[in-house]
Amino acid sequence: MTTAAQRRIVLAGETDLDGFRQAARDLLRDDVAPERVSWSTQDGARMFDWSEPQVKDSSSDSGARPNSGAGAGAGNGAGTGTGADASANAGSASGGVAAGPLKVPAAFVELCRSAILHREPQRFGLLYRLLWRLLHEAGLRHDPLDADMIAVRALAQAVRRDLHKMKAFVRFRELRSESPAAAAAISASLPAPARDAAAAESTASSRTVPAATLEGEAGPADAADAPSTTISHIAWFEPEHHIVEAVAPFFASRFATLRWAILTPVHSVRWDGERLAFGPGARREDAPPADAGERLWLTYYEHIFNPARLKLAAMQKEMPRRYWPNLPEARLIEPLASRSAVRSEAMVAREAALPRRRLPQTSVQPRGPVTSADAGDGADASKAAKAADTDNPRGAGNANGTADGAAGAGRALAALRTATDRCRECPIGEHATQSVTGEGPPGARLMLVGEQPGDQEDLRGRPFVGPAGQLLDRALTDLSWPRDALYVTNAVKHFKFELRGTRRIHKTPGQREAAACLHWLESEIEQVQPQAFVALGATAARSLMGRAVGVTSERGRWLLREDGRRVLITLHPSALLRLQAGERQAAYALWLTDLAHATELLQGGG
Repeated sequence: MTTAAQRRIVLAGETDLDGFRQAARDLLRDDVAPERVSWSTQDGARMFDWSEPQVKDSSSDSGARPNSGAGAGAGNGAGTGTGADASANAGSASGGVAAGPLKVPAAFVELCRSAILHREPQRFGLLYRLLWRLLHEAGLRHDPLDADMIAVRALAQAVRRDLHKMKAFVRFRELRSESPAAAAAISASLPAPARDAAAAESTASSRTVPAATLEGEAGPADAADAPSTTISHIAWFEPEHHIVEAVAPFFASRFATLRWAILTPVHSVRWDGERLAFGPGARREDAPPADAGERLWLTYYEHIFNPARLKLAAMQKEMPRRYWPNLPEARLIEPLASRSAVRSEAMVAREAALPRRRLPQTSVQPRGPVTSADAGDGADASKAAKAADTDNPRGAGNANGTADGAAGAGRALAALRTATDRCRECPIGEHATQSVTGEGPPGARLMLVGEQPGDQEDLRGRPFVGPAGQLLDRALTDLSWPRDALYVTNAVKHFKFELRGTRRIHKTPGQREAAACLHWLESEIEQVQPQAFVALGATAARSLMGRAVGVTSERGRWLLREDGRRVLITLHPSALLRLQAGERQAAYALWLTDLAHATELLQGGG
């Protein structure tokens, strides 16, 4: 009796899903049983190549797509059956699975996408055995207790957990050097592909993060300043599984305006603002050292620690110790935890303290009998702004009525700013740095209304000064709209965010929060008296129209408010910044077309 020959399959790399699928089809076609197949990956194969950056395009099968089979020929079978015994035909084609698409449960395909990223060396054999059994055992897909099914699900679950932990625990450090010698040391420690980027960055003295740039914005003179040479932030992480390629698009979307690199022991990834590029592994020492921003973050972390709510077991479950070496705040956990009992007892024994105002009282005297004291918390606060000019609204009956009316409206808007600073009708105001009310002249023909302040607006106290504001300024220039002739504001007056490490990430305000802020917006409208509005995004459209508005279906159209004023609907500029690089220029041109509908009104026409 002759023993059937073994089939040896050598895949192009550890995450070569396309190669695995092609090899599995060939094996099933030849009716090769799982026990007659050995699986391996190319020894020393380079999964990634810095020299071939890949566009982040969810519509394409190439690039940074997870499990896309990096490596030459991964998708056409070149990575399969390349061993010495690959040509052995162990079985008859007539006894195998018929040619054509394999009919397997959709859940199995998704399991493969995740499980193949696991570091378990026998995962390919396990996946092929489960695939073989699904095609030969009709009842297997309905058996939740099958050992192979449980094992594959466990692999997939471990990978999903590792993906989640990487998203939560990556900490970027700014690539900033204080001296040429320090810059040279950091540059020399980086992998070769990132070294040139570090050298270019070390010549910059500004710590400002570059705003997102639209494709085609730079001229020929800027060709030398390609995005690939402006890495500004680097992170070090040690994933448990082969997840770098799969998780990279998340960071490209989340930190689209940064130029960053993430280094890991096996693979690394960098983002130049338009493309993801993958490279070999690195060392922990290749990442830059702690900077002043990290020290500020540790000070903040120490001061928000609440010893009365400490639950070490729950914390270590969500943040296992294996991640602590890469988390700056982890060094504070043990000393803070060791003192928590004493601090909790001291807190209980301490007498209750009267609440202290986070913002100082400001004496503002609007025109008329209403003072800033009238601008208290709650909806009644907006009465201060409305009442500030009630004795002579818009200067009626006065020879200098226009000037007096504008001056009165200006004082009323100043009172409004003071009132919104103290507003606590929703939780957003408690955590924001300050309120951000509108900016522009009373009597402006057109009022532009956005969603809410962003990070930069919250810090500077002015609307539309961050990346979205820079894009708006570019559009105003292209349309020949002077910004000082417009009144620019937001539907929500405080910045809503969630902390991700040291960064405050924008979070869309809810309907209740927008409704709580509505009377502030109406107070601004009362004082400015615009002829029409431009609603930038869904939140602004809902606040102005009093109902939900489909922005994508209504964009570029004028709608009518209950008070008779018209509202032009279009996208918020941040929506354009979230698009992929190849889509931005066309979207920007369409956005300008939307805004241009208000040009005639702004210039004094109908």
